[in-house]
Amino acid sequence: MLTALHIENFALIDQLDLRLEAGLNVLTGETGAGKSIILDAIDAVLGGKANQRLVRSGSQKALVEATFDVPSDIHTWLAEQDLPPTDSALVLRRELTLGKTLRSRSFLNGSPATRPQLEGLRQKLVEITAQGQTVLLGSGDRQREWLDGFGGAPLVAQRQRVAAAYEAATQAKRKLDARRKADQQRRDQLELLQMHRHDLEQAQLDDPDELDKLAQEHDRLNHSVDLQQNSYQAYQILYESDSGSACSDLLGQAEAILIDMERYDSAITPMLALVSEALTQVEEAGRAINAYGASVEADPERLEEVEERMRQLKGLCRRFSRTLPELVAYRDEVVRSLAELSGEGQSIEALEADVEKTQAALMVACDQLTALRQDVAQKLETRLVNELKPLAMERVQFEVELKPIAPTATGADGIRFLFSPNPGEPLQPLAETASGGEMSRFLLALKACFSQVDPVGTLVFDEIDVGVSGRVAQAIAEKLYQLGRQHQVLCVTHQPMVAALADAHFRVGKHVVEAAVAKGGKTDEAERTVVRVLPLSPSDRREELAQLAGGESHQQSLSFAESLLSQADGIRGKL
Repeated sequence: MLTALHIENFALIDQLDLRLEAGLNVLTGETGAGKSIILDAIDAVLGGKANQRLVRSGSQKALVEATFDVPSDIHTWLAEQDLPPTDSALVLRRELTLGKTLRSRSFLNGSPATRPQLEGLRQKLVEITAQGQTVLLGSGDRQREWLDGFGGAPLVAQRQRVAAAYEAATQAKRKLDARRKADQQRRDQLELLQMHRHDLEQAQLDDPDELDKLAQEHDRLNHSVDLQQNSYQAYQILYESDSGSACSDLLGQAEAILIDMERYDSAITPMLALVSEALTQVEEAGRAINAYGASVEADPERLEEVEERMRQLKGLCRRFSRTLPELVAYRDEVVRSLAELSGEGQSIEALEADVEKTQAALMVACDQLTALRQDVAQKLETRLVNELKPLAMERVQFEVELKPIAPTATGADGIRFLFSPNPGEPLQPLAETASGGEMSRFLLALKACFSQVDPVGTLVFDEIDVGVSGRVAQAIAEKLYQLGRQHQVLCVTHQPMVAALADAHFRVGKHVVEAAVAKGGKTDEAERTVVRVLPLSPSDRREELAQLAGGESHQQSLSFAESLLSQADGIRGKL
């Protein structure tokens, strides 16, 4: 239960301390008086969205602090969240600080609290039904959530099993699709590599230097005649010349002279040795050149073979964008890759079997969930109709329609709330049939159904009674009062009957006050608008109810207020 609310510099509120009671707490005031700001503050302290407009103009920091009685199940939750235990009140605080961006910090009993922690705590402490929420009644997803929530722990547990089964089936299908895609890619890659291997093996790439060697052979074959002629000419110069001026002849003559000189001077011996050695080398070179020239032959066929091989190798190099040594290495890499791709991982058949298995498990889980939902739907239909009858909808018809759909993480049921407020009219989707006032009553009845299964301590309603009057307004007032016996209820209302049944009544109003405003280093007095919330005494309540009821004269309004309070006492006695 929310026991106290402290607010500083939040929207139009400069400072507010509000103590709430058990039962039905009512906020009344003129339209635009700031009643919804109180609810915005409660939403903010529980982790709701915040923006810079929530910080009061002229201030840099807003603060909201809410104090709750400790719920019975909060200790286990605090331990799960690694938050300090508490035996006293639970205090939530949120600070909003202006800067280049809005900075927000939340605390639980003085310890920093994260957004997920606040969301979890909110589900245990407060449920806010804001203006316009009746629009959500037509949402199939929201109707599913309400039905499952009404089913309680067994249905929620089965839905979790469905979600797990759906995830397993989705993962299995994803693996199969990935395997099929990979298998197709593998087949494509195998086909490409097999073609590469065939072409490279056909080319018989064994020598990385083959292209250089072929280029040399090509030059020799292409210039065979020149080589023959030049070798013969070199042979004549070195060894045999028709004119007798060959190098070997000249060296022989020099050798003979030096031999003759050696008889008279032994110093010639080393020089004679050099000339003799030169003569020997020249003769050997001449004979080798002669033999080379004799071996060189024109071979057009071999030249054509060499040129064809060079074209083949160069073509492969261009095709694969590699040099010949790189191409030889790539051929070896292709062979290794083919060996690796020849057999890979789990077979498609095994993955298909896994998909069938997980899909079957999902369908079983969905069928079990559907059976639970059908049972819960019947109970909700009965309970909701019983809750609607006192709200001036005595002959209402309501049905929860479940239609099969493709399995999802939330089951295999399409859920629609069908509604007929008038006898003889067919059941139709709620959003297409109900008026605004009927929507409000339906939502209130739905909350009343949940009140018996929902552990949340505080229910907040923002003008749930909008668009109704007379007997319907009284019925709504009684329903809110009944909810207040099981939960703390905080309600913003314009209905006098709702206010008359309140256990605690607060008036919300705007006031213009003198305030100090800093301008250019100076402090000036200026008028500021602030929101004030006042708890009402019995006499104040009569005045407020008279204001809500209106009338031709103030005395008439007071008399009507007195009758409302008397009527409320009678209702309390019956309820």
